Amino acid sequence: MQALRATDANQPRFALDEIMLGLVLVLSACGAVMMGSASMDFAAEKFGNAFYHLIRHGIYLAMGLVVMAITVRIPLTLWNRAGPALLAAGILLLLLVLVPGIGRKINGATRWIGFSFFNVQPSELAKLCFVIYLAGYIQRRQREIAGTLGGMLKPIGLLCLAAAFLLAEPDFGATVVIGGTVVGMLFVAGARLFPFGVLLGLVGSGVAALAVFSPYRLKRLVTFLDPWQDQFASGYQLVQALIAFGRGQVTGVGLGNSVQKLFYLPEAHTDFVFAIIAEELGLIGGVFFIGLFSALVGRILWIGRAAAARQQIFAAYICLGIALVIAGQVFINIGVNAGLLPTKGLTLPFLSYGGSSLLILFAMMGLVLRVEYELRTGNSGSAPPWLGWRVRNA
Repeated sequence: MQALRATDANQPRFALDEIMLGLVLVLSACGAVMMGSASMDFAAEKFGNAFYHLIRHGIYLAMGLVVMAITVRIPLTLWNRAGPALLAAGILLLLLVLVPGIGRKINGATRWIGFSFFNVQPSELAKLCFVIYLAGYIQRRQREIAGTLGGMLKPIGLLCLAAAFLLAEPDFGATVVIGGTVVGMLFVAGARLFPFGVLLGLVGSGVAALAVFSPYRLKRLVTFLDPWQDQFASGYQLVQALIAFGRGQVTGVGLGNSVQKLFYLPEAHTDFVFAIIAEELGLIGGVFFIGLFSALVGRILWIGRAAAARQQIFAAYICLGIALVIAGQVFINIGVNAGLLPTKGLTLPFLSYGGSSLLILFAMMGLVLRVEYELRTGNSGSAPPWLGWRVRNA
């Protein structure tokens, strides 16, 4: 396809993949509109400014675009070499968030390192760190992963260490996303089926044990199966989300006309923003956003497939890992909103309010754009121009 063909230096052409960049910008713009709609009444009541969250979200988007512009200019070879150091830093941050006085507790969970004007969520950074490290590990040890059990143990051991810190916060949703991403990347890398199956069985048993022996997780699971049994306590949030879906029907009640966001549905601008989308834009709006996410994930996988065809293993697995992270978060978040999965505190990419999530997402998009750029130009040392446009030679 044209996006991956070398371009004539005399032809003015966009320096980055137009389809990929267009999907990111459309999702970001639509996400800002829907997050703003979901947050205005809550912000007006709590902060006295209806645009409080929208302004901050806009600042995060601007910062994210800067992060993406910087990320896309860094050669993949540097990311590959930095993989182990990045993962070590990510796991260290997961540990630091548990240290009293450093970690910040919000809604009963200690998941943030707080600064005066900004909260950093280490679990978001850990997702990117694991993808970069594991892509490099697979490039170096692909035969070992496919041929021996030992090739799987090192990344699984690191995953278990990170999972222990995440569950101590607790952040079960991020644990599932990171664990699913690591397991998916190892599977595609050719991990042997029998030990891989045993590993999946152990992981599944561990997840089941955590759910059964943790009272609040078991309560969430039971509530998910029948939220109407306790609709004014543990099932309240899911019941209100389902009411939003029911009110939206096919065409929705209209942008800005949601009733559930008027203090009925908690976290309407973060974890449950898709329920507000379903209420205001209906089935049509929900399918539209699912289509955008599907197109984005498909484009990332297409670029990764092109990298694999050229034996660019690190680049291919970077794309695979990022696609798994985004697809996993979208699937879990929408599943939770629709009552198909137990309630988990997991943001919807590009749509939910949250600075750490947005910045890491834009860094991921910058990495994928860098992969496409190096594939198309065949030059791993150069960088696309800051403004994105190639100029015609004099």
